[in-house]
Amino acid sequence: QVQLVESGGGLVQAGGSLRLSCAASGRTFTNYAWFRQAPVMEREFVAAINWSHGNTGYSDSLKGRFIISRDNAKNTVYLQMNSLKPEDTAVYYCAADWARYSDPSVDMGEYDAWGQGTQVTVSS
Repeated sequence: QVQLVESGGGLVQAGGSLRLSCAASGRTFTNYAWFRQAPVMEREFVAAINWSHGNTGYSDSLKGRFIISRDNAKNTVYLQMNSLKPEDTAVYYCAADWARYSDPSVDMGEYDAWGQGTQVTVSS
């Protein structure tokens, strides 16, 4: 079975950093992405990366603070979060697709597999 498992969430003070991990198993994916969802809010695109080429995309509001990367040997995608703010508090989800295109999508509906999420809480 294909699965994505997130880890690395937790409580961090504003201004701090946190690195999330998404471990993938099963068949290989084309693109990987991170989404987040705060209470009462809709799921929001954070960042995405193409596995083969490494091209990335970011939410405009998060660009410069968050960095998505992957480790081919570990079959793991990371989200490095720097200069965290209280508004970054959310459940962060890893997603992946089997698309033919190499530019990852910002649309939630384009992804074929999802992790269960990891909670990130940023205190002020």
